[in-house]
Amino acid sequence: MQGNHRRLRRSVSALCVALALTGLAVTPTVAWADSANLVALPDFTPIVKHFGPAVVNISTTETKEAQQPQSPFPPNSPLNQFFAPFAGPSGPAHKYQVQSLGSGFIVSSDGYIVTAAHVVRGAQKIIVSLTNHQQYQAKLVGLSNRIDVALLKIDAKNLPTVQIGDSGRLQVGQWVLAVGAPFGFENSVTQGVVSATSRPLPDDPYIPFIQTDVPINPGNSGGPLFNMKGQVVGINDQIYTNSGGYMGLSFSIPITVAMDAVKQLKIHQKVHFGWLGVMVQDVSMDLAKSFHMKEPMGALVSQVEPDGPAAKAGLKPGDVIVSFDGQPIYNSAQLPPLVGGLPAGFQAKVGIIRDGKAMTLPVTVESLPSNMEEQAGEPHAAQAPEQKGSVARMKIQVGPLSAAARQQLDVSSGVLVLGVANGPAALAGIRPGDVILQVAQQPVSSVGQLQKMVAGLPVGQPIPVLIHRREGNFYVVLSLPR
Repeated sequence: MQGNHRRLRRSVSALCVALALTGLAVTPTVAWADSANLVALPDFTPIVKHFGPAVVNISTTETKEAQQPQSPFPPNSPLNQFFAPFAGPSGPAHKYQVQSLGSGFIVSSDGYIVTAAHVVRGAQKIIVSLTNHQQYQAKLVGLSNRIDVALLKIDAKNLPTVQIGDSGRLQVGQWVLAVGAPFGFENSVTQGVVSATSRPLPDDPYIPFIQTDVPINPGNSGGPLFNMKGQVVGINDQIYTNSGGYMGLSFSIPITVAMDAVKQLKIHQKVHFGWLGVMVQDVSMDLAKSFHMKEPMGALVSQVEPDGPAAKAGLKPGDVIVSFDGQPIYNSAQLPPLVGGLPAGFQAKVGIIRDGKAMTLPVTVESLPSNMEEQAGEPHAAQAPEQKGSVARMKIQVGPLSAAARQQLDVSSGVLVLGVANGPAALAGIRPGDVILQVAQQPVSSVGQLQKMVAGLPVGQPIPVLIHRREGNFYVVLSLPR
């Protein structure tokens, strides 16, 4: 291989000598045409030098308990002697400490620090480390689980601070910079571009996340996301990963959303969220056809909270919200952030499509109740098994709901799906345990009524079916054979 390289060099040299002897000029390097760069490469050095000292590392200590494993057999059981040596002695739970790392940034020179709530939630001890290696024990002023933001306070003065920017001005493609402690590597700097704005995630519908391709890893949580002006525009919060590490998708909380919560936390107020009192879902092409819409858009109302703002305004399941307070709604994910940022008492106009017709309803936004956790349980235990029935066209077996089941699930009517065979219902996504509430926007109250309704439905047309599942109510589209 080396001989081939030497022969190649000799051949090139010989060619140069031959060209020189013939009087032709030989240029040893290729001269490229001068041209200005279309895009100037960013230099992050001034941002890091000026604002890097305001980024802090956060270490927390949390005490947890581990229950000693015990034998599943009674003490006098002959099988207990085989299991006991592996289970260990029974006794009180074992306590152990868990340490974790995160990041944060100083927002005031007197020691207020912003970070992500999940970095400090449940911690008994919080230590904040500055870039000058000074350490302080921090006090938790308050946190919001829903926004995932926390406010800390350390006893210090004349601290360096960050500048707060306007995340609403971010545009896709802009350069951004993250500073934090990934995997404990303090004050690490990573860069990338904004991939999307107002990106909702399933577990955080109230947060219009900033999506970037900035490398973010465990330990970056709570750290700042800077724009090219050196302003903080986001709090690094989540990554999408199958491995536990960075895979090109990072999500940050917009700083305008976070700082609204911080202002309330600083004066020890509960963080407010506007509430409409509806459950919504996207409108698919089939759903649009079933609701007599020309195109799939908007947020389909699948559930309305009794006595909530939407119920008081006259919204019903099956309505499609296409605008809210003058803002067009193209999908269901747009609605929660718009509503959540509004104060209680705010009057908004809601544009809806009902039965294929457009209309506008006034609604008064209320505060999100503190007891909005789902209480739904499994419906199987309360079902009355002696009154089953089959719906042949749907290829399902159903049964009635007892009064206890209706109360448990907070539904006024409906029938329980007991079995699903290959057929139209299975294709629509209906499964055992679902409760069928409506078919073709008509309420279902009994097994016999459902059988009669389905028998009279047209062939091959998309039919909206409202079902209740553990997560709540939502629509599916059914298409029936003869």
